[in-house]
Amino acid sequence: MSDIHIVRAHTMPLKKAKDAANDFARQLKEKFDLAYEWEGETLNFQRSGAQGTLTLTKSEVTIDVTLGFLLKAFKGTMTGHINDNLDKLFGAAGSAAKAPAKKAAKAK
Repeated sequence: MSDIHIVRAHTMPLKKAKDAANDFARQLKEKFDLAYEWEGETLNFQRSGAQGTLTLTKSEVTIDVTLGFLLKAFKGTMTGHINDNLDKLFGAAGSAAKAPAKKAAKAK
């Protein structure tokens, strides 16, 4: 079971979405020594203490990350960074997943 599970809508053509995800993976490789490879429309990635997948469909991107013991303490921070990067990669259409959380916070 993954520690981080995010599903976001997108409106990009699949090829453009895959190119954007690939550019992001290259940045992560340089910054965090992340190894990755594509298997169809799924990007498998790993580094010391973390492994996961980014799966693309015509309308959604799904990210699942399993964290090692030492990185579990940073789950919230990592989730925030992933959401921020999804906003940059896939634009406003991808932010629909955030809307229910904002509405729920206002209702309290």
